[in-house]
Amino acid sequence: MALTGLQINKLLPGTNCKECGSNTCLAFAMKLAARKAELAECPYASEEAHRVLGEATEPPVRSVPFGPNKSLIAGEETVLYRHEKTFVRPTIIALHIFEEDDDIIFEKKLQAAMNYSYERVGETFQIDCIALSCNVNFDAFINRTEKIWKQSSKPVILKCDNLDTIRVVSEKIAGSGSILCCNVKNCDAMVEIAIKYDFAIAITADTHDELFEKAKELREKGFMRLFLQFPTNSLSEQFQMNTIVRSAAIRNGVKPLGFPFLRFIRTGNMLDDTVEAVTEILKYGGIIVLPDYDPALLASLFTLRLNIFTDPQKPIQVEPNIYSIGEPNRKSPVFVTTNFSLTYFVVSGEIENSGTSAYLVVPECEGMSVLTAWAAGKFTAAKIAGFIKEQNVGDLVDKKRLIIPGYVAQLSGELADELPGWEVLVGPQDASDMESFVKSRL
Repeated sequence: MALTGLQINKLLPGTNCKECGSNTCLAFAMKLAARKAELAECPYASEEAHRVLGEATEPPVRSVPFGPNKSLIAGEETVLYRHEKTFVRPTIIALHIFEEDDDIIFEKKLQAAMNYSYERVGETFQIDCIALSCNVNFDAFINRTEKIWKQSSKPVILKCDNLDTIRVVSEKIAGSGSILCCNVKNCDAMVEIAIKYDFAIAITADTHDELFEKAKELREKGFMRLFLQFPTNSLSEQFQMNTIVRSAAIRNGVKPLGFPFLRFIRTGNMLDDTVEAVTEILKYGGIIVLPDYDPALLASLFTLRLNIFTDPQKPIQVEPNIYSIGEPNRKSPVFVTTNFSLTYFVVSGEIENSGTSAYLVVPECEGMSVLTAWAAGKFTAAKIAGFIKEQNVGDLVDKKRLIIPGYVAQLSGELADELPGWEVLVGPQDASDMESFVKSRL
């Protein structure tokens, strides 16, 4: 049962030193109770406090680090719905290489996984790990696994029930922080291998009860690097199972279910694969393993993931700055927009597509779009002019031409007064009209 802020406060030193960032120990205790802080932030917490609060304040869904240097993390979630707070760990996307894939397909998938890169609103996404399955050809499985690790340095999700093969291959990719897939029948032996090589485990079972009992057993033994694979037979069952299990972990504190999920997707139908992958991203998936490399599908999934795993209380934004588009010189125009990421990347992209080089001035607008920032008083003539003066933008150009967004044309007169010597032009309302504006007005 979770402790209240008052109960936690009794375990704190009571010094009100403020070194944790809170004004009082009680305020810090309230943050701990709401899981908005960690006990490690208190430099004077006693051993008893660490012992008592360690488990009480851990996230209801445990974090499971894996990969080289444990650089990838799944889990660590505290809410069922992102608007309650935020989702923390984006669903990890992996690519599956099957035993029946011939060497040509194997090489194509491996190279695709290594080279794939997708950029959106300033963030770059990639395939984080590779899954490899085997039932018969164990020598090929060992060779392929070793090749994946040596060439890509990505962790491997190993799906093979032959323990001797798993022991050999685990030694060859030691340090990869990979994941071993197992069932309840061979789980104990797999855990021994995982402990030896610092791997994680993804367990499954024929029934949900068997999976629950094994997860409970491993947790009681202190093995926490677990992923859960639930046996489901349909999309609706998948949706229901993920929802029920995550709700049990977060709302009811059922700790054996408080681990991230791993799901292999293989229906053989692109539409069904897409719907299943989307369902996992929307409904608490920790890792999804795609059966084929499809860059269009990956772009869609990464875009969806970006939307779901951003803090709804904190807009995506770029740093306020002066950005060079192309190769601007002293004759180049100066554009201005807000620091909402989507606005910035659309505007900068359209300026670049227009064939002109320019400076793009981006003042602090708290990540709001143009009209929202203007309505909130964050994108005003005084603030724009102040930022331009503070950054000495006028020193960069001889012909001082400032282009403002068409939606805030009413600022042009005020800006002209605030910036003597500058010519203020009203740009297009829609960034897609940037090319015609540049050709006709500049």
